[in-house]
Amino acid sequence: MNTIIVSELDHVATIKLNRQDVRNAFNAEMIQELTTVFKTLKSRNDLKAITLTGEGKVFCAGADLNWMSSMVNYSFEDNIRDAQALYEMFEAQRQLDTPMLAIVQGAVYGGALGLIANCDYVIAEQNTSFCFSEVKLGISPAVISSFVLEKANTSVHHFMLSGAVFNEDKAKELNLVHEVSPKNQGHIFIQKHLHAYKDCGPNAVRKTKQLLRDLRALGGKSPATLTTNLIAELRTSAEGQEGLKSFLEKRSPNWKA
Repeated sequence: MNTIIVSELDHVATIKLNRQDVRNAFNAEMIQELTTVFKTLKSRNDLKAITLTGEGKVFCAGADLNWMSSMVNYSFEDNIRDAQALYEMFEAQRQLDTPMLAIVQGAVYGGALGLIANCDYVIAEQNTSFCFSEVKLGISPAVISSFVLEKANTSVHHFMLSGAVFNEDKAKELNLVHEVSPKNQGHIFIQKHLHAYKDCGPNAVRKTKQLLRDLRALGGKSPATLTTNLIAELRTSAEGQEGLKSFLEKRSPNWKA
């Protein structure tokens, strides 16, 4: 991997954006590498959490200017292919069943907001700025829009339309961020959440994340079959049986060993 660093420790995978010279901005290579990693991690049932971070002072400044300059001469068909590749990356991230937590710092611009919208928990360090900068360039945050609107409240419309810069407190108000930490302490704050996930049945967590995604897709249809089938499946699963027995026997379940 040339643009990202992937590591693992104690059932937690960490993905780190690693293009510090351009403030971890996207280019075609990073998009492809992130897509590959997301799809690979999708099949990893042994993981209990995934963390997403950015190397250096900035989480991600959006699109790489050199990459964007090459788009000036793209045909409509070229742009379609490029946009589809970007959408595929975000969708691959969204389809992850393992919880993903992010630590962001410095700046979260453009497509970076799509990355954090797909995370289950986001910690923003103080003095982080956020911006849907696309409209300032005469384009639109189109590809990330569905992912952002799945997470944020409707007040985000103003910022998507105006390109106005906002801070970590406003990002929290918009539901794009869950917690604010002092500068350079996001990695400390995230530990309690990682410990919480490790205490839970990993299969139950994955199935619950799948359920939440599927419920959003129902579009108002009755969730009865989906939800009752899942609880019956989990109660009779090996993990569910172990969890219930360990509770009744007042001992730790085997996944905490």
